[in-house]
This record gives sequence, C-alpha cells and structure tokens, in this order.
Amino acid sequence: MRCFVLALVLPAVLISPARADLRITRDHGGYVEEYKAKYERIRQNGERVIIDGICNSACTLVLGIVPNNRICVTPRASLGFHQAYYDKAYTFGIRVTSVEGTSDLMAYYPPPVKDWIRRNGGLTPEMKKIKNGADLWRIVDPCPGE
Repeated sequence: MRCFVLALVLPAVLISPARADLRITRDHGGYVEEYKAKYERIRQNGERVIIDGICNSACTLVLGIVPNNRICVTPRASLGFHQAYYDKAYTFGIRVTSVEGTSDLMAYYPPPVKDWIRRNGGLTPEMKKIKNGADLWRIVDPCPGE
C-alpha cells in the first residue's frame, strides 16, 4: 500500500511548477497589454516581485496587478511614470500620447500611486521618477533585509 501512495504523490511533485521571484533590475517598459498578461500570470502563480532597479513606464503596472504584499523594493529601486503613447510604428516615428491609454494606466494604479502622480503634477509626456526614500516606501514596502 505504501508504494502505491508514493506512486501517486511522486509524479505530482515532479510536475508541479516551481515558484520563483521576479527581480526587476532594468525594465524600461513596453507594450501595456504584454505587461498586463505577464503580471497577471505572476499574480495567479503567487510569485513575489522584487524591484531592484529601474521599473519605468508599463513596468509600473505591476503595482496595480500583483498584490502589494507580494512586491518589495530594494535601495536601488526607482519607478518612472509618464503618459501612454501610441506605437511609433503607427505614427510615422512621432511620439503621440494616448488619452485612452493613459486613462487605462491610471485605472490600474492603486491609490498611493495615484496620489503621488497627482501631487507631482499628473502624468505628462516626460518621465517622472521616484527613487529610494519615503515617497517610494509610501507606495511599496522595502524588501526585508535590504
């Protein structure tokens, strides 16, 4: 009987996916829909996110998709926010902001992010950054032991 139980348990152990932390060190953003899908998978898998460097633009969607208690920042972390814009491939290489895209970004951000953005003049085409310190820690907890 004991061998039969092991035979049922062992395959489940061998095929279950391993959880790993996502460490963000140098992410300048990209396509919003790709980041939404990526962070949704991380949220569903119960993974943690360690922001250990640059997290700009679409990367910051992590703050609204992955639960806050599974995100932390190191002293090297920085967050950068700006208005959404259309892919330059469709705008003849010109940077054209998207009101709809910017509204979508803002809808994902939790209240502490929205408050910081509001206190700093709202989203603009220029990048606004938060570096290590009190402003960042109001949004995301420091990683233990950092």
